Amino acid sequence: MNLQESTTSPLFFQASRWLRGAHRQTIWPLFIKGPLPPYRRQRWDTLDGDFIDLDWVDGLPDQPCVVLFHGLEGSSRSPYARSLMHAIHARGWHGVVVHFRGCSGEPNRLPRAYHSGDAEEINWILRRIHALRWPALFAAGVSLGGNALLKWLAENAPEASRLLNAAATVSAPVDLAAAEGELARGLKRAYARYFLRSLVPKALEKAARFPGLMDVSAINRCRTLREFDEVVTAPLHGFRGAADYYARASAGPLLHAINTPTLLLHARDDPFLPFNAMAAASDLPQEVTPDFLAQGGHVGFVQGAWPGNMRWLPQRLLAYFDRHTERHPSVP
Repeated sequence: MNLQESTTSPLFFQASRWLRGAHRQTIWPLFIKGPLPPYRRQRWDTLDGDFIDLDWVDGLPDQPCVVLFHGLEGSSRSPYARSLMHAIHARGWHGVVVHFRGCSGEPNRLPRAYHSGDAEEINWILRRIHALRWPALFAAGVSLGGNALLKWLAENAPEASRLLNAAATVSAPVDLAAAEGELARGLKRAYARYFLRSLVPKALEKAARFPGLMDVSAINRCRTLREFDEVVTAPLHGFRGAADYYARASAGPLLHAINTPTLLLHARDDPFLPFNAMAAASDLPQEVTPDFLAQGGHVGFVQGAWPGNMRWLPQRLLAYFDRHTERHPSVP
């Protein structure tokens, strides 16, 4: 399948004139995120003695459910989570934002945290949500959560197609090495510093709780995401180093194995990933629908008159899910 910009869709994205540009689109959602949806928090104990928190929006009886996996250092408070869950709630559907370990406002119990390729974590979460019996179940992943979801869809293809009606990913960095390299260049290093502002304190807190687990001085010296992944993410999650982590956790080489209807939404001007790294994933199965837009930044997609709105992204995802509500996956 040739990957090309989708210009024929009635939901084709066009940025407002006053907010064109990758960085403007990426940053502006932080200023227009709006109120929180009516979340109901639930805590699940994990199989290894840890916990995760889920924030639900409750819908009407016998309505579909959408599961959202957030991005790096994201949460149910992230702008894209708010906009999607508001849209889900407005149509009477059920929605849930799954917090990766340590992202719900409280440190998790174990040394491990979360990472871009944690398909095993996604597997038990989606199996448990599926067991609640929905007329249709959908999953969406944003950025890091998108890469992890794609990896799960590929590695668990037969089961994934039975658990989910469809899936969608937004701005997924399917080549982690290329994404890290992009965020280490020029002004884009500001994005890496933004993430490190929360990643480093979390790692230091964990190092204090588990003496000898990590090199505190090395954590304090981290100035790039690669340095952080080398001294924290990789060793905590069984990788030999950052390079090994990026190679084994990237979903790009696995996309050909997906057999669940999946929307791959990405902007060509995404500052987190050079588009040639996304376009290199050209061997896509017919179940994967690429929607590569000219504009949108990284999980931006802001439209409308000043101060803009984030309604386009939920509309695009839910329109795709609407096409697949009649599939009835089931686990034997």
